[in-house]
Amino acid sequence: MKATKVKSASNIYHVYVGENIRYDLNSYLPKDYSSILIVTDEIVAKLYLEDIKNSLSDKHVHSSTIPYGEKSKNLDTFYQLHTDAIECGLDRQSLIIALGGGVVGDVAGFVAATYMRGIDFIQMPTTILAHDSSVGGKVAINHEQGKNLIGNFYPPAAVVYDVQTLQTLDEKEVRSGYAELIKEALIKDEVFFHSLLASDVSVLTNDVLANQLNRGIEIKASIVELDERESGIRKHLNLGHTLGHALESILGYGTRTHGELVAIGLLFALQVSEKLFSVKLPYDQLLQWLERNSYPIQLTNINKEQVLNRMKLDKKTVDTTIQMILLKDIAQPVVVKISDEDILRYLVSFLKELEKIS
Repeated sequence: MKATKVKSASNIYHVYVGENIRYDLNSYLPKDYSSILIVTDEIVAKLYLEDIKNSLSDKHVHSSTIPYGEKSKNLDTFYQLHTDAIECGLDRQSLIIALGGGVVGDVAGFVAATYMRGIDFIQMPTTILAHDSSVGGKVAINHEQGKNLIGNFYPPAAVVYDVQTLQTLDEKEVRSGYAELIKEALIKDEVFFHSLLASDVSVLTNDVLANQLNRGIEIKASIVELDERESGIRKHLNLGHTLGHALESILGYGTRTHGELVAIGLLFALQVSEKLFSVKLPYDQLLQWLERNSYPIQLTNINKEQVLNRMKLDKKTVDTTIQMILLKDIAQPVVVKISDEDILRYLVSFLKELEKIS
């Protein structure tokens, strides 16, 4: 088991990564709580909810289960979880545990941030993708016009990451998580990036997963400690997300996984970077890796003007001008303002490229 310390403006918390640590959850609670509400989804509940309840058998424990998938990150779920917390009698000394993937972590964390003006919560990720979202304190729900537009910065009291739970993930969820690892490597660690390109995501041992996840978490932690509220370098973590988020809202949340669309966004960011900075980046190597690992990178019947309009809703946009995270080289990310005309030109070229691939 490895523990990574993360410093936020309001607290210091640890990210614990290991095998079967869900069975000893009491050891990772930062303090004693009056009551605990476990928030999970309908799939994870069947797999791991009883394990968590049993590990907290000496506590006053309640649970609430939300529907699986991105469509649960909405105001209705947010309100219902507040109702559940009230009915379970949670007070300011209570704890919320987010047991699940990024959706559960985001919405349960946002509930914790706002219930009685804020109570502790613990992230218990059960997906590879959630290694990223569970660290750094971003909590949110979606608006139909854009992803994560309603939210807050609210760090967890701890992150308890049992990699054994990742063995039940299907292939698309594994692909989704590895897109975020690729992103972290591209912005910070060239050696890590090339080691990921040597990975076959269909055959991953717990040791390999733990090592790669720990490196991704270290990268994320090193950035959010310097810029917790995304006023500067934390924006670099959005590499690939300006287009990825736009595609999610256009195609419909849950149609493809977050990471699968971020993977397309990474390709777009690399292509734009190459054209804008006249550099050679590992676009071809990344494309080949995505194809080898069966990422669905084909896009059909995409309206470029609609994509542009959704990209303009990105949180980095300033005065209606899109800001993209681009690379001058691996581990050299920059924030660049790009005009609508240039974005449309880059989109036309990129979409044609994807058509050739399909």
